Amino acid sequence: MAILKAFNGLRPPAPIVKQLASRPYDVLNSAEARLEVKDNPYSLLHIIKPEVDLPESADVHSQPVYDKARENFNAFREKGWLVGDRSPLLYIYAQTMHGKRQYGIVGCAAVDDYLNGIIKKHELTRKDKEEDRMKHVRITNANMEPVFFTYPAVPDIDVIVANVVSTSQPVYDFTADDGVGHHFWVIEDQDTIRNIITLFETKVQFTYVADGHHRTAAAALVGNEKRLNNPGHNGSEEYNFFLAVHFPDNQLSIIDYNRVVKDLNGLSAPEFLQKLDQVFTIEKKGTEIYKPDHLHNFGLYLENTWYSLTAREGTYNDTDPIGVLDVTILSRLVLDNILGIVDLRTSDRIDFVGGIRGLGELEKRVDCGEMKAAFALYPVSMKQLIDIADSGNIMPPKTTWFEPKLRSGLVVHSLE
Repeated sequence: MAILKAFNGLRPPAPIVKQLASRPYDVLNSAEARLEVKDNPYSLLHIIKPEVDLPESADVHSQPVYDKARENFNAFREKGWLVGDRSPLLYIYAQTMHGKRQYGIVGCAAVDDYLNGIIKKHELTRKDKEEDRMKHVRITNANMEPVFFTYPAVPDIDVIVANVVSTSQPVYDFTADDGVGHHFWVIEDQDTIRNIITLFETKVQFTYVADGHHRTAAAALVGNEKRLNNPGHNGSEEYNFFLAVHFPDNQLSIIDYNRVVKDLNGLSAPEFLQKLDQVFTIEKKGTEIYKPDHLHNFGLYLENTWYSLTAREGTYNDTDPIGVLDVTILSRLVLDNILGIVDLRTSDRIDFVGGIRGLGELEKRVDCGEMKAAFALYPVSMKQLIDIADSGNIMPPKTTWFEPKLRSGLVVHSLE
């Protein structure tokens, strides 16, 4: 069963929270981060992307950059921009986008749960990205950003969350520049905290990494390093736990993650469509954007025209948790067999576009001549994600895109 732990959070004063809370480190590059911190000394990006305070020539993986993260973290605490709660607490973090709100419980997950498979993952991680975040955790001795977890919804937990939300005011309540609302409650009642923790221990068998696989791995691996290097380790140390927001699965939705390709592998557009016709039922849609509306249905944008592609029966396996995925079907039938794009992680002939940008972005990438064709996919379901994680399988690259993203900086977990 899953462990959830209360902790003494480091939090910003309410008047500066909107300025301090930032997008996650991995959704913007260094140039974009520099623009976001301009005239904003409070932004957490000064800590999670500390190269913004160094010359543009600085190597983001160099020691001076990590040293700057520690320096800035210490400065934030000295200036009172991050202040520690006096007792171990749990928190509720809600987000509102397009009129829909989702409620997550903020608490610490256990390093042991990650090592023992109680926390399940569905993506491969890269060692270089793991090591980057591990260095960041080591030098700050903190989890600066939460990871995004989900769990099979438990009605008893939902009732407690609803009660906290309805009977108290959020300590933070703001709308970010992208229009997403962020709402944050502190749970101070110790009986409520104990009840939530007990329900996790008795009702939540597994938790699942929704977003933040590299941060999860880094936090758990650093925690394990610390225990191995501590002769007096007893299991209660703060490094045995790391910061996570836990959302019930029935409140989350995954949006589409689409593909654009640079060429047709030497084929003309008619030849490409002829090959597609062998494995798809093709319907010409014209110039209006076509959004896939069911599983195994795809949108294709090619030479100013949209097409509906529906995979023919017998070309996929709905009993296989990986084979049922549309990303698998597209990769096998089109990208590999027709276009010769075998390794999605390394090929420079393909790029990926999160659905948050809209299908109009696919048209732009093709119409400007940068790309030759675009594929719109039907989004993966939460059930598919959980089925894959439960089966021990790994999703193909760039399969899931969660929105809204968590804001970093609402609460920080110190390992001290």
